[in-house]
Amino acid sequence: MTQRALDSSGEQTPGSPRPAMIDAGAELDPVHPVELPPSGHPDATGLTTAEVAERVARGEVNDVPVRSSRSVTEIVRANVFTRFNLIIGVLWVIMLFVAPIQDSLFGFVIVANTGIGIIQEWRAKKTLDSLAVIGEAKPTVRRDGKAAEISTHEIVLGDVVELGPGDKVVVDGTVAEADSLEIDESLLTGEADPVLKRPGDPVMSGSFVVAGGGAFTATKVGREAYAAQLAEEASRFTLVHSELRSGISTILKYVTWMMVPTAIGLIISQLVVKDNNFKDSVARTVGGIVPMIPEGLVLLTSVAFAIGVVRLGRKQCLVQELPAIEGLARVDVVCLDKTGTLTEGGMDITEVRPLNGSDEAYVHQVLRSLGSSDPRPNASLQAIIDAYPAGEGGRGTAESWAVTDAMPFSSARKYSGAAFTETDGTPSAWLLGAPDVLLPDGDGTLTEIEHLNEQGLRVLLLARVRGELDAPGAADGAVPTALVVLEQRLRPDAGETLAYFAQQNVATKVISGDNAVSVGAVAGKLGLAGAENTLDARRMPTDPDEMATAMEENAVFGRVTPQQKRDMVAALQSRGHTVAMTGDGVNDVLALKDADIGVSMGSGSEATRAVAQIVLLNNSFATLPSVVAEGRRVIGNITRVATLFLTKTVYSVLLAILVVCFQVEYPFLPRHLTLLSTLTIGVPAFFLALAPNKERAQPHFVRRVMRYAIPSGVIAAAATFTTYLVARHHYSGPGALEAETSAATLTLFLVSMWVLAIIARPYTWWRIGLVAAMGLGFLIVLVVPWLQDFFALKLVGTTMPWGAVGIAVAAAALLEFSWRLVGRRFGA
Repeated sequence: MTQRALDSSGEQTPGSPRPAMIDAGAELDPVHPVELPPSGHPDATGLTTAEVAERVARGEVNDVPVRSSRSVTEIVRANVFTRFNLIIGVLWVIMLFVAPIQDSLFGFVIVANTGIGIIQEWRAKKTLDSLAVIGEAKPTVRRDGKAAEISTHEIVLGDVVELGPGDKVVVDGTVAEADSLEIDESLLTGEADPVLKRPGDPVMSGSFVVAGGGAFTATKVGREAYAAQLAEEASRFTLVHSELRSGISTILKYVTWMMVPTAIGLIISQLVVKDNNFKDSVARTVGGIVPMIPEGLVLLTSVAFAIGVVRLGRKQCLVQELPAIEGLARVDVVCLDKTGTLTEGGMDITEVRPLNGSDEAYVHQVLRSLGSSDPRPNASLQAIIDAYPAGEGGRGTAESWAVTDAMPFSSARKYSGAAFTETDGTPSAWLLGAPDVLLPDGDGTLTEIEHLNEQGLRVLLLARVRGELDAPGAADGAVPTALVVLEQRLRPDAGETLAYFAQQNVATKVISGDNAVSVGAVAGKLGLAGAENTLDARRMPTDPDEMATAMEENAVFGRVTPQQKRDMVAALQSRGHTVAMTGDGVNDVLALKDADIGVSMGSGSEATRAVAQIVLLNNSFATLPSVVAEGRRVIGNITRVATLFLTKTVYSVLLAILVVCFQVEYPFLPRHLTLLSTLTIGVPAFFLALAPNKERAQPHFVRRVMRYAIPSGVIAAAATFTTYLVARHHYSGPGALEAETSAATLTLFLVSMWVLAIIARPYTWWRIGLVAAMGLGFLIVLVVPWLQDFFALKLVGTTMPWGAVGIAVAAAALLEFSWRLVGRRFGA
C-alpha cells in the first residue's frame, strides 16, 4: 500500500524517497539498491542485467539527447555566421588589399569580439550542463529484483519504473502496479482533472503523479515516446521569448533597410562622382559603411546573458531558459507557495489534543499506525513519525495494525486516510487533514483551531470514519478524535527576501493550501506587508475580473486548490502584471507552467523542475533576489549601451546621406571611426554592461532606446558635418583633407563623449574614471607623434580646432536639452 498524507495545509509536499539535490557543488551519494518486497505481479522484479544488455545492444534505449545548452558547434556558428559579420568580413578583405593595416583595425576588433562571445557562452554552457546534471531527475527502476536510481537516458524497453507523488513519467508505458494511482496529463492533453490509473492502463511521458503510487513497464523509449520531442525542446538552451533579443532583432532589421540604400549612394558618390584616388575613395567608402553596423550590440547582449548564467550558477541557480533572467527582472508580482518557500520542510509536533473524550494513548496508537502505513511520508507526517515511532508503547504495536485500505492525499480533497484491522481484529478507518474541511461550519472546535492558527501553528484533524474509507460522504460523517498541532520552521532568510521585494516595489502574494489565518500569521512573523489581509480561497470569486481585484487587494490566500492557483496567475496577468510563481509540489505545476516565470526548488518534484524556467538547486528562496538583480543588471545595462551603439548608427547613416547630398569626400577613414568607436562605445560599453544596476526593467525596449538614440545621432551628425564644412572653407592646399578630417574627428569625439557621459550617470568613482580614461586615451593619440601618424590625426593651427571644440560644446548643450525633454515627455 502506498499512501500520501498531507501536511496541515492540505498541500502536498515532495516526499520522494530519492535523495534531493541539495548542493550543486556537492557530489551525490551513491544509491544503494533496495531489496523489493514480494509481489504477485510477474514484472515486479524487473529486467535482469542480461536482458538490459540485450536491449542496449538492439538500441532499445531512451537515448533522446536532452540538452540544457547549445553545443560548442552551435555556439561558434551562432557567433561567427551572422549577417553583419558577413558584411564586415567582406569589407575587411577589401581594406586589406587597398589600404594600410590601420584602416583594417575594425576587422581585428570584430575577430576579438566574436572570440570573447564564444568563450563567454562556452563558459555559460559548462555551467548550465553541470547544473543540469545535478538537477536531473533520477527515476527508480527495478532490475534483478532490486530498486535503484538510474539516469533517464539509461532506461531500456521493458524496464519497470516506480512511481510516487510528484514523479514525472519519463517514457511511455503500461501500468503494472497501481495503488490509488492518479496521474495528471494536463500538460499533454489539456485535461485538468487527474486520471485514476489501473493495471493495464497506458501512461504517457510528460505526465506526472499527483497521488498514490505504483509502477509501469516501459513500452516506448527514446524518440518514439509521446512527449520525447516536446521534452527535448523544452529542455534545450533557448534564446526565444525575450523582449530584449526580439527588440534588438527589430532594430537590426530597420538598420539594414537604412544601411543598404545609404551605402549604395555613398559608394556611387565616392567612386563615381568624386574624381579621387581610387584606393583612398574605397577606404573612405568603407569608412562610411562600417560604423552603420551596430555589430557589438548583439555580441554584448550574448556576453551579458552568458556572464549572468555563470554568476547565478555559482549561487546554485539553474537557469533553464536564458530569457528567464530577463523575465524575472520584469516581474512585479511574486506568488509564493508557503511550504518549502517561507517555511522549511521539517516541522515539530507541539501538542496532540484528544477530542470528545478520546483516550490519549489510543490516539497516539492511531497516529503511530498512520505513520507506519506511508512509505513516502511528507513533512507533517514525518513529524508524527518522529514523535510516535513504530513499535513503542500503546495498545499493541504499529506492526500489529494491518493496513486494509489507503486514500492518498488530493489537493482538491485536502485530506488523506487509511483503514486498519486493529490488534483485537476491530476494523477502523481514519482521516487526517484540514480541520476546516473535515468539520462542518459552526463547529465549536473551529474556534479553538482559529486561535492556534492565529499563532502561526498548523493544525491537523484526526477523524474516525463511521463506515468504509471510500464510502460516499465518508468525510461528512467523520467523528473528530484529536487535533495535531505542529510548529513550522521558518526559513531564516525568508524575512530578508520579502523585505527585498517590498523595497523593489514587487508585490508578494502568498498562495497556500493551508488555513488562511495560519498562513497570514506566518507571513506576519516574517514581516510581509499586508499579511493581515487574508482570504479563504473557497470564498474567492470565480469571475476573472473579480478574482483579479481580490488578488490585488489581499496578500495571503489559504485553502487554494491547484486549479485556483492557475486561475489566480491568469487573473493577475489579465491586469497587465508580470507574474513569477514559486513552488515545489505537484499542486504547483499548472500555475508554474502558466506564470511568466516559474521558479522551482531543487528538492521539488520532478514535474515542477521540468516546467520551471529557474530551479533553485540550493532550495533557498533567498536566491531569488540574486536572479532579479542579475536580470535588472542585464536589461538596464543593455538598454544603456544600446543607446551608445545606435547613436553611432544614426550619425553614420546621416553623415553618409549628407556627404551624398553635398557631393563631398567622406570625412573619415576606417581608422578614425575605429578609434572613436573603441573609446566612446566599445570599451565603455563592456564595463557599463557588466556594472550593477537595480532599476526595475521597463517594457518597450525599442522605443526607449530609439527615443534617445535618434536625437543624439542627429545632433552628433549635424555638429560633425558643420565642423567639416567650416574646415573645408578654412583649409586649402595639400593636406587640407587630412586637416578637415582631424577637425571633424575632434568634434565627433567630443559629442560622442558627452553622450557617454550622459549614459554613465548616475556617477560613481569608477564611472567618472572610465569616462576620464577614454578622454585621456584620445588626448594621447593627439599629442604622441607616432600615434598621430598611425591614426592620421593632426590638428592644424588653433582657430579651427578651437572652433571644432566650440561646435561640440554647443552640441553638448543641445544634447542635454533634448535628453531632458525626452525624459519629461516619455519618462526615464
